[in-house]
Amino acid sequence: MNRSREKISDEVFKRRHSATDRAFTRLRSLPFSLVLVMVLRNSVKALQNVVNEVMAWLEQCPVTASAYSQARYKFKHTAFIELNEEAVVRAMYGSNYLTFWGMRILAVDGSRLILPNTEEVRQAFGTLPHTNGRDAGRLGEHPYATASVLFDVLNRVALDATLGCAKAYEVDLAVAHLPHTRPGDLLIMDRNCASYRMLAEFVHRGRDFVIRCSAASFGPAQRMMRGEGPDSQIVTLVPCAAQAGPVRQLGLPASIKARFVRVLLNTGEWEVLVTSLLDEIRYSTTEFRSLYAWRWGIETFYGLLKTRLELENFTGNGAEAVRQDFHATIYLSGLESILTEPAQARLDARTTRYPQAVNRSVSFNAIKMAALELLSSDLNLEPLLERLTQLFQTSPVTVRPDRSPPRRKPSDRVSLNFHKRKKKHGL
Repeated sequence: MNRSREKISDEVFKRRHSATDRAFTRLRSLPFSLVLVMVLRNSVKALQNVVNEVMAWLEQCPVTASAYSQARYKFKHTAFIELNEEAVVRAMYGSNYLTFWGMRILAVDGSRLILPNTEEVRQAFGTLPHTNGRDAGRLGEHPYATASVLFDVLNRVALDATLGCAKAYEVDLAVAHLPHTRPGDLLIMDRNCASYRMLAEFVHRGRDFVIRCSAASFGPAQRMMRGEGPDSQIVTLVPCAAQAGPVRQLGLPASIKARFVRVLLNTGEWEVLVTSLLDEIRYSTTEFRSLYAWRWGIETFYGLLKTRLELENFTGNGAEAVRQDFHATIYLSGLESILTEPAQARLDARTTRYPQAVNRSVSFNAIKMAALELLSSDLNLEPLLERLTQLFQTSPVTVRPDRSPPRRKPSDRVSLNFHKRKKKHGL
């Protein structure tokens, strides 16, 4: 927290992330640090109510929602990117952290975000067609963005996040994350990225990987899905004719050696993974099933962003407001992972029938409520952090090992009833 405070109050940091040289140069009711924290809180309340609450906490005269809306466009979303890199990622890996086989387990995945339907956002991110879901008739175009995140599934921290255009190619976004990795990391990905180019990019940069294969991917994977051959096979791969030219232009290897691993799912289906971990003794075939299951952590992370933190309920209608909300939410999620560590340690020490975990609804609400004290004040941090730790331990959730409830898609009527009458908002 000290590092976040230092960054936000630093004059060089402010100048680096101000939209213009003249922004935040005069003493105003809404200085840089305050506006940044207000964006970070990402409240779903009416904007004027949000502004009134903050000014009341500061014991200052109220300002208009319009004044805040104008002030937020005076700083750039890159402030949250630097805060995440310097205050969250460095803090997480500055001490002990979780690994498997001695490696950080980093998942990469993309997800589409529905954006505000304004002309500025359409121009910045592009649109995709939408239908009524019952027939193929196109009803119109709506602006979307393609989010891509490099996520440590064991330590619950996003190392890097990108907000691409609506039609961005997920492999291109995934490759852009690689500078934020290091030798000894293990990257796990879903079947959308099981291409020769993706594997070659990893090999070219000296990164290890585990990727699920689709039914239409590599020939060895297709045969193994039919039950042919042993459960672990080392194969030399070459690009298909369509990929040979682009692979050569990118300076990627013309052939790579990879290992295909087959595991049996509870459904009785075969799942085939392609990996760079060739040592069959050190990296046992039987452990790949539980290893790949950790990739689900990035799916639940997107669920957290979209549902618990209501990312798609953007607090502004401009392209920069969209980027601010996205990267602020990424930073907030990492901050929560660090701040809840002491509370989780206390829950782990309890003797209960099942393990307990911090309730994310409670923790995010507590952090948002205390954001001004945490980041925009000079109050002593120790008693504040202890108070938060006490709050984080309230209403913990029970973790039932190997629980896998069936996934059901609710009807439109049930979904509408939930959002209108049952869903509880955090802030």
